[in-house]
Amino acid sequence: MTPSAEQVAAFQANGGFTPAAVSTVVLGFVFAVLLLWGVWAMRAAYVGWAEQRLTQRQLLGVIVRFVAMYLVLGFFLLS
Repeated sequence: MTPSAEQVAAFQANGGFTPAAVSTVVLGFVFAVLLLWGVWAMRAAYVGWAEQRLTQRQLLGVIVRFVAMYLVLGFFLLS
C-alpha cells in the first residue's frame, strides 16, 4: 500500500527524514546483520573442517546455504 502525499509529508515533518531513507537504513541493517552472521557461520564451519570435525561436503553445504539465503533475501527485499 502506497502512502498518500499527505501521509508522506506528515512523516517527513514529524521525523525529519523521508520514508525512503528509513527503508534504506533498515535494508542496510538487515544485510549487514546477514553478512556478519554468514561470516561467523562460514568461519565456524572452516574451523570445524580444519580440525577435521566436518567433511569438505559439510563445509560446502554451509557456504552454499548462506549464498542461497543471501540471494533469495536480496531478491525479495530489493525487488
